[in-house]
Amino acid sequence: MNFRALRVINEDHVRAGHGFPTHPHRDMEIITYVLKGALEHKDSMGNGTVILPGEVQRMSAGTGIRHSEKNPSADEDVHLLQIWIIPDEGGLQPSYEQKMFEADEKRGRLRLIASGDGRDESVTIHQDADLYAALLEPGQEIMHQLSPERHAWAQVARGAVEINGQLLHQGDGAGISREAKLLIAGREASEVLLFDLA
Repeated sequence: MNFRALRVINEDHVRAGHGFPTHPHRDMEIITYVLKGALEHKDSMGNGTVILPGEVQRMSAGTGIRHSEKNPSADEDVHLLQIWIIPDEGGLQPSYEQKMFEADEKRGRLRLIASGDGRDESVTIHQDADLYAALLEPGQEIMHQLSPERHAWAQVARGAVEINGQLLHQGDGAGISREAKLLIAGREASEVLLFDLA
C-alpha cells in the first residue's frame, strides 16, 4: 500500500455467482485487470459491462460513484487485480473507459495500457503514471529505462520473473527506486504489470 501514487493492488478470486455489492468511491482512479473468467460491472453512471481477460477498465471516481462487481458465471471463478491510484487532483467529474489489449500486443514486450495522456491507445488516468503489461516465456527478457527521479512498481500477476536479479513469484510486488534500467526476465510463463511513477 501507498507506494508513490499507487494506493493499493487488490488480488481477488471471486467464486461463481458471488461478487461485491453496490458501494461508493470518490477521488480515486480504479483500474480493473481480469486474469481469468469474467467480471460484470454496473455503476451509477449507467455503465453495465462485462470485463474479460485482456480488457482494462478505468473508472475515475472523482466527486463520487457507486458501483458493483459480480461473477456472472454459474461454474467458473474469476481472478482479477483491482488497482487504486491516487488522482493528481480531487473533485473531478466521474468517468469510465474500457479497452481490450490482445495477448499478441503484450508478448515479449511492455505494452502501455494506462497513462496520464492516453498515448498509444492506452486508457487515460488522472495521474503522472504509466502502467505496462507484459507476457513472458521462460528465458525471455525485456528492458525498461527508468528516468531520473522516477520510481517503479512491478507486480507479478502469474508465473515468476527476475527483475535486476531479484526473483519474484505470482502475487509478489516490488517497489523500485534509484535504478536507471530494469531488466525483467521470465523464469516461467509469466504475466507482469509494471508501473512507472513520479
